[in-house]
Amino acid sequence: MEAAQDPATRVLRRFRIVFNAVKSHFREIERQTSVGGAQLWALAVIAETPGVGMNALAKAMDIRQSTASNLVKSLIERGYVLPEKGEQDRRTTLLTLLPAGAAVLENAPAPFAGVLPVALTRLDPTVLLRLDQDLATLIAALEADERAAQTLLAEL
Repeated sequence: MEAAQDPATRVLRRFRIVFNAVKSHFREIERQTSVGGAQLWALAVIAETPGVGMNALAKAMDIRQSTASNLVKSLIERGYVLPEKGEQDRRTTLLTLLPAGAAVLENAPAPFAGVLPVALTRLDPTVLLRLDQDLATLIAALEADERAAQTLLAEL
């Protein structure tokens, strides 16, 4: 990458690299599996936690419960996930991965949660703290709506 003299241009280019890496991974997931990145992540969480409830799935993915419900609805319709009512609380829906959903996971490129969340977990805690503080400053400068924090990257 050519070193731009202007720091703002250098940082913009770095954001482009990050966004392109995320976008490329999601495109590859869709190409290989015909499901979106968020759906694949949901399948992986359900596979790791058979009988997971909708609230726990939303928490694991750090998304709203309504977003998780929409993801799961599509997975149920495609025959990838089986919803069952909880025995103790009939209002609770428990999710189990079906063989077709397992086959999707087998054919999908890792990481299932996406490349950015995995990369962030690999950062040194000091670097991660500094990045968090610096991004908070950028968000404030953008006057961005912080409710977007629970929007899945795959939906951007």
